[in-house]
Amino acid sequence: MPVPAAAVFERLRSFAAVDTTQDHATRAITEVFTGETLGRVPVGTAADVATAITKARAAQAEWAARTPKQRAEVLERYRALVIENRDYLMDVIQAETGKARWAAQEEVMGLFLAARYFSRIAPKVLAAQSVPGAFPVLNRASVRAVPKGVVGVIAPWNYPMLLAVGDSIPALMAGNAVVLKPDSQTPYSALANAELFARAGLPADLFAVVTGPGTVVGTAIVDDCDYLMFTGSSATGRTLAEQCGRRLIGFSAELGGKNPMIITRGADLDKAAKAAVRACFSNAGQLCISIERMYVERAVADEFTRKFTAAVQAAKLGAAYDFSTDIGSLISEAQLETVTKHVADAVSKGAKVLAGGGARPDLGPLFFEPTVLSEVTDAMECGRNETFGPLVSIYPVDSVEEAISRANDTEYGLNASVWAGSKAEGERIAGQLHAGTVNVDEGYAPAWGSTGAPMGGMGISGVGRRHGPDGLLKFTEPQSIVVTRFLNLDAPPFVPQDTWQPFLMTIARSLRFLPGR
Repeated sequence: MPVPAAAVFERLRSFAAVDTTQDHATRAITEVFTGETLGRVPVGTAADVATAITKARAAQAEWAARTPKQRAEVLERYRALVIENRDYLMDVIQAETGKARWAAQEEVMGLFLAARYFSRIAPKVLAAQSVPGAFPVLNRASVRAVPKGVVGVIAPWNYPMLLAVGDSIPALMAGNAVVLKPDSQTPYSALANAELFARAGLPADLFAVVTGPGTVVGTAIVDDCDYLMFTGSSATGRTLAEQCGRRLIGFSAELGGKNPMIITRGADLDKAAKAAVRACFSNAGQLCISIERMYVERAVADEFTRKFTAAVQAAKLGAAYDFSTDIGSLISEAQLETVTKHVADAVSKGAKVLAGGGARPDLGPLFFEPTVLSEVTDAMECGRNETFGPLVSIYPVDSVEEAISRANDTEYGLNASVWAGSKAEGERIAGQLHAGTVNVDEGYAPAWGSTGAPMGGMGISGVGRRHGPDGLLKFTEPQSIVVTRFLNLDAPPFVPQDTWQPFLMTIARSLRFLPGR
């Protein structure tokens, strides 16, 4: 399959929420596989953000007035369009990121799974809930889920469609407008979905994509939105959390990870080795939930290492707009430099390269071999720091207890993987790991794809959760409405206070016998 034609990217450019009457600087977006220019997008300004948010607020008022069922109908039409246009969407993702096609398909699948899940649960989850009033009969209490207003989404480059639009779907379903800043390297993935939303009947201005640098566009969004959703590094997450804290607005973030895998002596080593290639090297390791540390019981460490390194060496690295390759390219010179430095630093301090270890300019400007290291220590850059590339370290351990202890010895806590002799043993180990999601007998995809289960990080790996009812309700404010009937708390006529107030106390004390108290 060839890269989409230039006319496609020119059309998508028109969906950027920038003032077309003003002259804008533009940024060239390149095809990662070749370095050739795909097209140019406008560099948005703070004024563009202000205009987008103003328009979004106006559109949001009408959108919030619709019932959840009516909003779900729009998202269902969008879901159908995603499925219909899945090949085109994968082409756009691959062109911008250089990932293998199966990894691009993960993004497209994630979009229609999210749209289906949230459109189905929203009518019930967002419905007003009756709760006990202060005084039976006299009070009727209910709790409503009120939209935040305008949700700002600041999205990363590594999964530029799923982590941008996937977070926008529940925000929209909850009745909000969204102003999205895609990463400057990958704007077309977001713009392609802006086009599909428009075709699905989403009101104009409700989903605005403002292209431009984080220092300008991102800052302006944080300064004016009503809630912020961010995916990126832990360092940037801290800064944005401080900015949101000063404004007293809500904030949710999925941040970095240094994710462990545990393999015990009873595990199926063939299955574990094969699945670990995907777990470690999806999107060339540029995935916050990918595995970077592997703890293997010493009794099977040599055997597993042989099987795993053989599977890594057999993986096909290359550029193709089809399913013929296993691992794609890194996205930028900066990522290539980071991986190269981490490997060189580790080797210079005594680590051994078991597989890979070098760049592959013969395949494209940004390719790097999937790399497996042993004898890695904390003195090395890749020992405790996230590489975010195709690099994993293997550590033999003397016991499962040691594996658990070392897996938890990190500030991060995003994802983990466990391979054991039985499902029960795997679950027992999983329950002792400090991670927001743990996959037993897989790497990361089942936990991510379980949209009914919350997904997010512990420690410095994040704040809040995606997916599940919490992933919808976080974009709302709970509002309590209590109606008083018959009598209010004032004493009735001719009843003295010294009689009325003890009577109220007696009623309050008796409430402990009622359900829900």
